[in-house]
Amino acid sequence: MEIRRTFDIVDQLVEKYQRDDALAVKRNGQWEKFSTLQYKEFVDDFSCGLLAAGFKKGDKILTVSNNRPEWNFVDMGMSQVGVVHVPIYPNNGAKEYQHILVHSDARIIIVSSQEYYDLLSMHAETAPNIEKIYSFDQLDGVPNWSEFVELGKKNREKFKDELKTIRDSIQPRDLMSIIYTSGTTGLSKGVMLCHENFVSNVLATRNILPITGTEFFLSFLPLCHVLERMVNYLVQSNGAGVYYAESIDTLGENMREVSPHGFTSVPRVLEKIFDKILLKGKELTGIKKSLFFWAVNLGLKYELNKANGWWYEFQLKLANKIIFNKWREATGGRIKVIISGGAALQERLARIFHAARIPVMEGYGLTETSPVISVNFPYYPKLKFGSVGPILDNIDVKIAEDGEILMKGPSLMLGYYKDEEKTKEVIDDEGYFHTGDIGEIGEYNILKITDRKKEIFKLSTGKYIAPQVVENRFKESQFIEQIMVVGEGEKFAGAIICPSFEFLHGWCFKNGITYRDNKDLIQIPEVIARFQQEVDTINKGLGNYRQVKKFELTCQEWLTETGELSPTLKVKRKFLKVKYKVKLDRMYGYTDADGYVGTPSNQVTED
Repeated sequence: MEIRRTFDIVDQLVEKYQRDDALAVKRNGQWEKFSTLQYKEFVDDFSCGLLAAGFKKGDKILTVSNNRPEWNFVDMGMSQVGVVHVPIYPNNGAKEYQHILVHSDARIIIVSSQEYYDLLSMHAETAPNIEKIYSFDQLDGVPNWSEFVELGKKNREKFKDELKTIRDSIQPRDLMSIIYTSGTTGLSKGVMLCHENFVSNVLATRNILPITGTEFFLSFLPLCHVLERMVNYLVQSNGAGVYYAESIDTLGENMREVSPHGFTSVPRVLEKIFDKILLKGKELTGIKKSLFFWAVNLGLKYELNKANGWWYEFQLKLANKIIFNKWREATGGRIKVIISGGAALQERLARIFHAARIPVMEGYGLTETSPVISVNFPYYPKLKFGSVGPILDNIDVKIAEDGEILMKGPSLMLGYYKDEEKTKEVIDDEGYFHTGDIGEIGEYNILKITDRKKEIFKLSTGKYIAPQVVENRFKESQFIEQIMVVGEGEKFAGAIICPSFEFLHGWCFKNGITYRDNKDLIQIPEVIARFQQEVDTINKGLGNYRQVKKFELTCQEWLTETGELSPTLKVKRKFLKVKYKVKLDRMYGYTDADGYVGTPSNQVTED
């Protein structure tokens, strides 16, 4: 059957891909599975329940939930009666919650647990449009989402014909979701997405994804994240099952339990996985340790199409047999693909994972583009390290005179909710969306991103620096968890460095360095000298003007909960520049060792 609306995916599952584990989740130590027919029944009953409760096309429901089958039941149930789904991140700040609850015009909220109920109920009191809060989990004194399901079951016959009529009336260009972009500055904008936006992206990528109807994906990124949501639709459109991990902390355990054929990730998660692998390697001794790092160094030199020659390929085959096979076992042993998006992936990670026969397909896009604009194929020549792959066949991309990537096509959003002015700022008169990213198009229509247009800055010497490129080089260091490169209008580039405290603590233990806390730790001369050594080593591979001349260390880990990172784990530069104003001023000589030279800064807290 033809997929035109998102809910058509469920009908296709029933028609072509029936299975016992269409959706699964681990609860109370057991994997709970839902068959295709159960999936369809929950969706239809929830739809009928909404109709019985008086919901109409265009009404909005907001969800705050972890990943679980119920998310799909309500998502598809809403979409086939024209109710607009507004899924939001669980780790939004108070201002974001207050803004979205009012701005979205949502009638009700569905939360997954007590934690989110406690969080949202406080903000819902100030949102006059919110009528009620429901929960997926059974909570004392809180209405449960199953009330809609039971209401739907009781009224199944009554609304059977109406449900069919409404389903048939829904057009591909009808609004089906509003996703509030996390952004790195200001309050979120509501991106309006229609059925065609998601479906066109699914249809353009389903033949690229090497996953079939007999296989399944593991899901752990939030389903409110546009990439995870689209991939959720994508793998289901191919008939594959979806298993929802308990949390990102249990990812390794869950992978070994279910042996998935793939999963979606952001680069930061892959970086952490690789760092953990290296830490385990460093704990080895003797010949085992030597073999481990021989394999790692070999993998970092990996080239596609056997370009390194027969001797390299012979060694790689041996490395895969004795070292990399253990990496594959740690992921369940059946990974055919990892989809990476949300930020730039370090090229070295793409190389070594491919060398270890754990292919990573890096793609590119934005919430406004539903999201995929381009993606690497699983095979050469439509796979190129350091790129985000060929542009999708149904999308038109051109590069503006200043290097900005412009895009138009069926996956482009309808616009920003209740904000025509901002919509006009990003979509020009020719219908092209201005992505804000700088890039270039090469052979096989392969797109390469060089930086964010707004993040490029100019030194006082006239040289331009693309910070993301420099930052990715520095994050290759095991000592560095996160980094923000700065220098707009200054003579040189500097950096605020957030150490990898787990690794740093281990290094201190081995070297007999004692400290009271992290604040004390980052002031120890030996620690500063070790970071200087790391910076000096990385600087050698950068052009002179791009080198980090000075840096400051932080004593706090950067988290989404404390505001340093967006929900998609991107550095929030504006926030950090305010938070670390004292450090930045000291770095560039606006303060001295004894105090501030200039405007008082007692309103700024230094960590």
